[in-house]
Parts: sequence; C-alpha cells; structure tokens
Amino acid sequence: MDGSNTLLNVIFLVVTAGVAWHGLTYRTPDGDKDWVRLFFGCIAMVFFLRVLFVDVLDIPLFGVPPKAPPS
Repeated sequence: MDGSNTLLNVIFLVVTAGVAWHGLTYRTPDGDKDWVRLFFGCIAMVFFLRVLFVDVLDIPLFGVPPKAPPS
C-alpha cells in the first residue's frame, strides 16, 4: 500500500465502520430494528471488509484479482 492511498483507506474504513455500526445496532424508541438501516449497515460492512482485506492487508478474496506487482 503506497502512502497516497493509506490515508484515504483509513478515512474510508473509519467512515464505513461508523455507518455499519450505526446501521446494525440502531433501534427505534419502541425497541424495533429498522430494516433500511440494517440493509445499509450490511452493505457498509461488506465494503469495510473488502477494503480492509484486499487493499489494506493485501489478502486476495474470491472474485477479486490480485494487485499487479509494482514495476
């Protein structure tokens, strides 16, 4: 991971982690979970995990091609 993308990846991970946490743990005043927030929380969690594993930790995932080595 080069220096120019490091800060961007960290900011992206913090924001998507916050969105996922809020979406997955939010409850209405009645104690019910809102399906829209659960849905977008799950989407944010998928993007968080993809950036964490593929871009930050360089772990290839199924369906994601490995990065080309720097030339």
